[in-house]
Amino acid sequence: MELKSNIPSGPMDQKWEKHRFDLKLVNPANKRKYTVLVVGTGLAGASAAASLAELGYNVKVFCFQDSPRRAHSIAAQGGINAAKNYCNDGDSVHRLFYDTVKGGDYRAREANVHRLAEISVSIIDQCVAQGVPFAREYGGLLANRSFGGTQVSRTFYARGQTGQQLLLGAYQAMMRQVGLGKVQLLPRTEMLDLVLVNGAARGVVTRHLVTGKLEVHTGDAVCLATGGYGNVFFLSTNAKGSNVTAAWRAARRGALFANPCFTQIHPTCIPVSGDHQSKLTLMSESLRNDGRIWVPTKNGDTRSPSSIPEAERDYYLERRYPSFGNLVPRDVASRAAKSACDEGRGVGPGGKGVYLDFGDAVQRLGQKAIAEKYGNLFDMYQRITDENPYKVPMRIYPAIHYTMGGLWVDYNLMSNIPGLYVLGEANFSDHGANRLGASALMQGLADGYFIIPYTIGDYLAKTKLDKVAPDHAECNRVKQDVSERLQKLMAGKGKRTVDSIHRELGKLLWDKCGMARNAAGLKEALGKLPDLREEFWKNVTIPGSGESFNQSLERAGRVADFLEFAEVLLTDAHDRNESCGGHFREEYQSPEGEAQRDDVNFAHVAAWEYRGPGEKPVLHKEPLTFEIVHPTQRSYK
Repeated sequence: MELKSNIPSGPMDQKWEKHRFDLKLVNPANKRKYTVLVVGTGLAGASAAASLAELGYNVKVFCFQDSPRRAHSIAAQGGINAAKNYCNDGDSVHRLFYDTVKGGDYRAREANVHRLAEISVSIIDQCVAQGVPFAREYGGLLANRSFGGTQVSRTFYARGQTGQQLLLGAYQAMMRQVGLGKVQLLPRTEMLDLVLVNGAARGVVTRHLVTGKLEVHTGDAVCLATGGYGNVFFLSTNAKGSNVTAAWRAARRGALFANPCFTQIHPTCIPVSGDHQSKLTLMSESLRNDGRIWVPTKNGDTRSPSSIPEAERDYYLERRYPSFGNLVPRDVASRAAKSACDEGRGVGPGGKGVYLDFGDAVQRLGQKAIAEKYGNLFDMYQRITDENPYKVPMRIYPAIHYTMGGLWVDYNLMSNIPGLYVLGEANFSDHGANRLGASALMQGLADGYFIIPYTIGDYLAKTKLDKVAPDHAECNRVKQDVSERLQKLMAGKGKRTVDSIHRELGKLLWDKCGMARNAAGLKEALGKLPDLREEFWKNVTIPGSGESFNQSLERAGRVADFLEFAEVLLTDAHDRNESCGGHFREEYQSPEGEAQRDDVNFAHVAAWEYRGPGEKPVLHKEPLTFEIVHPTQRSYK
């Protein structure tokens, strides 16, 4: 299968503008003849639904929560990047582009990244116009702060609630269209399969999560904006409802899954406290602006932090990376924290933590100033740990956070299945092997507000689409497939809960494919996976009925998908014989312990075609070329 990225020709800084002009348009009077299905109501989904409806398309949008306001986008705390150079510190579209390609360890498409950097400046204007309450300087100008992987301040923020405020803006825009009748919102509805007619995406099969009713919805194109797959690891910073099901069911229908081994470890999370936990809590990367990260210089030092004198503290990021200090990219900071703890210098229970200390900042700026920047984050930390971070350092440790991999898409955000578009974290396109902080919100809104409204019109204008009714033969066939799968799940009368098997899967993946990986461990995990999958189908128990509200059934379907998807993730990690970004293979590292890429053999997107449980997926490669930012060994020293 040849992967056509459809990257436009011409100079890098003119590609998107030229492409927009070349795209075919749908006459305004004809837009109301088309229906677009949008799955997901986070930033990418809500902004896409609002924008497409504003243009005149009919939109059906599916939300598995009771309200779009509960989308996991609200959990993005620290900010959103934009190359406006308000601080006059040397920022530019080109610098944001450069930082993103470098931060992703040269495993992203240059053309996509440059477009993202260009669009970033418009996103802020859009959100300000919507009333998003960004922080402002005393004179009224929008404030900025720094984030990891950059030496400029380009991150716009609303205290530690940026994702929530941006989501409210997109939600309000979408609900306006609901009121006008251009968007039909279907809450408590989960997509369980994709309908293809003549090879093109024409519909979805959904289950209503309260009544259990299966329904078919048809349209002229489908947009998946369903987030990432971090919960395959069980413990992550993701909301418990976050899952891979929509994307994976599309993959089962032939959509290629790209770079699944590129999973991000966030360095600033509250450490695991015991086996009772079902998720982890993120503390925003923005805290690394004023917090200093350190561990004791001596192994096994269990003194309270206030008892450890300055001379016996190792501010290891400042020592190892003097140019970037505590603001190195996430993958670098995470590996450094793991290394310190592996040496026996970790703090807290089990030695799985490092200190994030605000003592100097409070002394320099005053507690009031720190509270104005991070107050809600400090309050959250204190409620969870019963420790006052104004007085004692926070304890943090890396955890699974974001996934750079996702369904393969071309420059137009269309998958290899015609008519199936993938937006936000659900696609692979912009971040390479490591996402810079504050860039997830940027990508989600760029895709929804500024890219899909152009590119989907080109497809609709050029493609002859016959009407497909919900009772079409192919719709009935896929609906029957979904019904049989649900019946098979409900037939299980074993002794294990869904969560117990999910927890076992997550531990296997974290141990063998987490912050550090090696060939032997990955092979071992691949060997154990079939047995765990068999255990699930033979010994899981799901109480209740499939024709009613049943959260155990919901989780079972998602865990079944994780058990299949994990095979592709592990295969990708095993076959990528290099280290890059969040994919750290212990066999491939520099003498200083940094990731060591192999640009000769692995400067490509690995897009995997699923062939069924137990079958090795088929690899398709999209070569990566670098016209502007030429790959070098990353250095943040």
